This record gives sequence, structure tokens and C-alpha cells, in this order.
Amino acid sequence: MTDEQVLADTRHWIEKVVIGLNLCPFARSVYVKNQVRIVVSRARHLDAFLDELDRELDLLVNTPAEEIDTTLLVHPTLFPDFVVFNDFMGVVDDVVLEHGLEGIVQVASFHPQFQFEGVPPDDLSNATNRAPYPVLHLLREESVERAVATEGGDAEAIVERNIATLRELGAAGLQALLSKS
Repeated sequence: MTDEQVLADTRHWIEKVVIGLNLCPFARSVYVKNQVRIVVSRARHLDAFLDELDRELDLLVNTPAEEIDTTLLVHPTLFPDFVVFNDFMGVVDDVVLEHGLEGIVQVASFHPQFQFEGVPPDDLSNATNRAPYPVLHLLREESVERAVATEGGDAEAIVERNIATLRELGAAGLQALLSKS
């Protein structure tokens, strides 16, 4: 698949699921203002991918939020196994610490086979963190806090609402939403 296809699939997911189902009530405003940077990685190994993560973290914190508020670092092929990707998130947390960005940037993860611990793989709650490809979502803590205050959001209430929304939609409804036809 081409980078253009990966970008198109990622944008489709953002528009139809993340924004369309209001899974992230904060996403719409930054997305419509073109403040979401989406980067497709073609790194061939973890070290190269970590170098890209370093660059994206530096770019994010050194660019005004009005230009880049958040970054999605997407890798379509490096992490086919969710368990490996999930374990890798410990390394990602270490990178954030090494950059001195604890409390400044947080990283959320998305994966096509995302599965919460103790939850069956086919439970629709897992779909809250599923994306077409493995994604590291780099978020400015300040922007998240401002969005929560503006939207009056409560993180736990949002999670519960998202799970209820997905269960009400059902697996067939979600699949139809993701379909491009």
C-alpha cells in the first residue's frame, strides 16, 4: 500500500469513527483547522522508528499549537502483532521521559487488533482504540487539559459513553461505517 492509501485510510477512520461517532469530543476542532499532523513511517526496524518518534516529539514541542496541535505517527507494517506493539509502548514512555516531556506530551496508542486486558477480542469496547494501522498519537497535555475544560469533559465518562456508542452501533454498523463504498 502507498503512503497516500495509508493517509486516506487514516483520515477516513478519523472522520467516520473518531469524529463521526464523537469518540474524541476534542478532535473535530483541531482536525478542521488542519492542526493534526499525520506522518506515515516506513522505518524498517525499531531503531529507525524511534528516531522518527524523536523527530516528531521535537517538532511537536517546537511548533506552535496553532500550526501543529497533535501528531499521528502511523506505521502500516512494523507492528502486525498487537502484543509486540503494546509492549513497545513501554519504550515509547521511556522516550517521552528522555526528552523531558512528562506532563507536556502524552502518547496514546491505536492498533487494528487493540485489546484491553481481560476483555475478549471481539468485545466492541476494544474498538475505541482500534485504527486501520498501528498509530502513536502524540498529544500536548496543555491542549488536552484546555479541551477538557472547554468541553466540560470527564475522561471516564467519555470512555463509558464511547463503549456504549460502539455497542449500540454493533459490529456490523461499525464495519459499515468503516466501509468506503
